[in-house]
Amino acid sequence: MSSPPSFHLFERYGVELEYMIVDSETLGVKPITDEVLKLVAGKYTNEVERGLVTWSNELVLHVIELKSTAPLESIDAVHSEYQKNVRDINDLLEPMGARLMPTAMHPWMDPFSHTRLWPHDNNEIYDAFNKIFDCRGHGWSNLQSVHLNLPFANDEEFARLHAAIRFLMPIMPALAASSPIMDTRATGLLDNRMDVYRSNCKRIPSVTGLVIPEPVFSPEEYQEVILQQMYREIAPFDPDAILQDEWLNARGAIARFDRNTIEVRVLDVQECPAADLAVVHAITGVLRGLCEEQWLSHEAQRAFDTQTLHEILMRVIRDGENARIGLQEYAAALEMDVSATVGSLWRKLVNESAPFRTNVAPEVSAALDALLTHGTLSGRILRSLDREYSRSNIAGVYRDLCDCLAQGQLYKA
Repeated sequence: MSSPPSFHLFERYGVELEYMIVDSETLGVKPITDEVLKLVAGKYTNEVERGLVTWSNELVLHVIELKSTAPLESIDAVHSEYQKNVRDINDLLEPMGARLMPTAMHPWMDPFSHTRLWPHDNNEIYDAFNKIFDCRGHGWSNLQSVHLNLPFANDEEFARLHAAIRFLMPIMPALAASSPIMDTRATGLLDNRMDVYRSNCKRIPSVTGLVIPEPVFSPEEYQEVILQQMYREIAPFDPDAILQDEWLNARGAIARFDRNTIEVRVLDVQECPAADLAVVHAITGVLRGLCEEQWLSHEAQRAFDTQTLHEILMRVIRDGENARIGLQEYAAALEMDVSATVGSLWRKLVNESAPFRTNVAPEVSAALDALLTHGTLSGRILRSLDREYSRSNIAGVYRDLCDCLAQGQLYKA
């Protein structure tokens, strides 16, 4: 078995964007991802390489993923490649009466009647998940996210990166929340995807934990505390050991020792790739600052316990950028007042991490400025709906969001 590639911190990036396929007229989910991939490959397959970007399947047939084919040396202008692939997919979907829809949740999908699982390659994995967890719920079949993969070259780099990601994770949804509507209603949460995600494996609690990973900072400790515990708990439900792998881990960030990366999973997908890459730029810039101990030491980052970080995360899932920091130790570490909003904290962190963001494409820079000024996509969606949650009003807003994705434009409330 060959060793995984060894890239140092922030030498490479992996970016994955997930989108819904919906009917062009009704905007209902349309389970035809396998047919889209077949059009390009000439047969049913689970992925198709398209240069820098690869198209691939996900658990359900109405979701398609665009992911970097190989680790990216830079994310400065990669949004244009993702946008080109969005256009290519929409061109294929148009004769099929379908189009791509952004945001992290479909606003009225009924997962118990509309879910169709992927039936082709690797379907034994999906079947195993379905038998144990019942993948018809929102937390399995109605959520689209951005996955950010960051490398580490050795144990010391793993420790630094894992500590930084744990520390920053509770406030990441204050940038990325895009799922305020579920079951045709505003639930009072700005990030419904994260709320349903955190409980989708509740039958076996160790699979997701508290979303925030436990404070473990070596591969050996990670294996013992997180992975082996998870494997033991699922074993009675998985007699053929189909799911006994690192990707079973459903925390908000998971270590992939098979490729020496940590994969961040708490980011809702935005209205267009430029907005997604704006979020990625902001987060990677701040993570670099944390790894280099710009605001607080590595030891101080490690000292924050999982329960405390989880409490911050829950406030941010509810209130997004309007959530109060609420924890004196966290606020003090970043030189903020405890009553300050997480949105104001992000503006400070992005400004102070600016040296780590070089040659950012103008479209991405503009998207980041808009995000920091006007708030999350969730907030903008709610302002557009103006408390009118009829199916027709919601459909109008989400049709505009489909247009934003197709044209590579930001959504303005």
